Amino acid sequence: MTNDPISLRALNRATLARQALLAREEISVTEMVRRLCGMQAQEPKPPFLGLWTRVRGFRAEDLHTALNERTLVRATMMRGTLHLMAAADYLSFRTTMQPMLDAGLKVLGDRTKGMDREAVLPVARALFEESPRTFTEMRSLLQAEFPDVNERALGFAARMCLPLVMVPTEDRWGFPRTARFTLADGWLGAPPPESPAVAELVLRYLAAFGPASAADAQAWSGLPALAEVLDGLRPRLRAFSDERGRELFDLPDAPRPDEATPAPARFLPEFDNLVLAHSDRTRVISDEHRPGLTTKNLRVRATFLWDGFALGTWEMERKRKTATLRLRPFEPLPRGALKELTAEAESLLSFTDPDATDLQVTAEPV
Repeated sequence: MTNDPISLRALNRATLARQALLAREEISVTEMVRRLCGMQAQEPKPPFLGLWTRVRGFRAEDLHTALNERTLVRATMMRGTLHLMAAADYLSFRTTMQPMLDAGLKVLGDRTKGMDREAVLPVARALFEESPRTFTEMRSLLQAEFPDVNERALGFAARMCLPLVMVPTEDRWGFPRTARFTLADGWLGAPPPESPAVAELVLRYLAAFGPASAADAQAWSGLPALAEVLDGLRPRLRAFSDERGRELFDLPDAPRPDEATPAPARFLPEFDNLVLAHSDRTRVISDEHRPGLTTKNLRVRATFLWDGFALGTWEMERKRKTATLRLRPFEPLPRGALKELTAEAESLLSFTDPDATDLQVTAEPV
């Protein structure tokens, strides 16, 4: 059977529709995070901005409430990075992530010399059962128990191999710079199930980011060998061929708007999954512009979308009572783009800096 063709712009609009970037939606923050199958949260602030750009009428207190009511958690998940997750999804998929998290220990190299993980993890669990702890505290306590093992290796093993969540605080963005962690089963009242749910995770990925290939799903999750999983799911899916000849899979009834559907100006925060969730990211950002997305120390820059595609990066600056958002376009902006981007940027500044008396939006020359 021949796969249906799908254009680059149609892929773009399909992905934006799943990501609530064609129009803000009236939906709870927990349901939005669940729909997105998580939001990368390497730092605490970006999810607030990512939800503001997707949820109509979003207020920072909405996310604070969900974190404190424990319907959302911040924890290590896809790609071994911190994510904001619906609590139910965290429990459902944490076991699925464990083989990838175990493999992540390889980055430690020789620093794992002399470490018996089976001996370390029960001690770490007992320490977390006593009290939530920062990893600075945890490394010191583990080092006292295992003095001949590298303290970074001890802390990293606990972080990757124990189901842990961050404890929220009253800090503006929900967490301090150095947050405390606690055991997920105690925080959520249940442990993750013992059995992995790889197929279910792949279906949820397609719902949030499809149509997509096995390589795309692997890039998002960090899990290997998903081609076999997708092949097993093939009877439940619809297959497409993109302009590069790649086979893409999707849920049959998922939204795939016409490629001519208007896409408004949107601002994505640093580390947003929209620009990280595919191996081939041309549906969002061109190969030419992709190198400008990541800094030398692997920070993923905040981007702005025009007509659905990333046309540059942006950053904020606050001096006294003036809040400035600076656009750094990859190329000259199309006619009319700056006006719409400025209006959206001013709204964003009003959210991030409500006490500022002067809001400024500038665009650097290309």
